[in-house]
Amino acid sequence: MVAETYEQTATLDSTTARVWVAFGPVGVVGSIHEIGGSFAYRLMNEDYHGMFPSLEVAKSALQSALPGGSGVPEYREH
Repeated sequence: MVAETYEQTATLDSTTARVWVAFGPVGVVGSIHEIGGSFAYRLMNEDYHGMFPSLEVAKSALQSALPGGSGVPEYREH
C-alpha cells in the first residue's frame, strides 16, 4: 500500500525526488526518498515504508527498523 502511494505521488509530482543512502558498518542498509515534501524510507530488498513529515523523522524510523545493535547509519545525499 505504501509503495502504491509512493508510486502515485512520484508520478504526480513534477519535482525531482532527492535520495539519501544509509550506510552501516557492512555497507548500504537502506535509503530515504523525498517525495512531494514528505519522506519515505526503504530497507534493502523491501518496499517503501511510511510518509514522514521530515528527513529527521524518516531517519529515526529507518534506524528503529534495523536489527538491534546496528548503530546509527551514516546518510549521504545522492
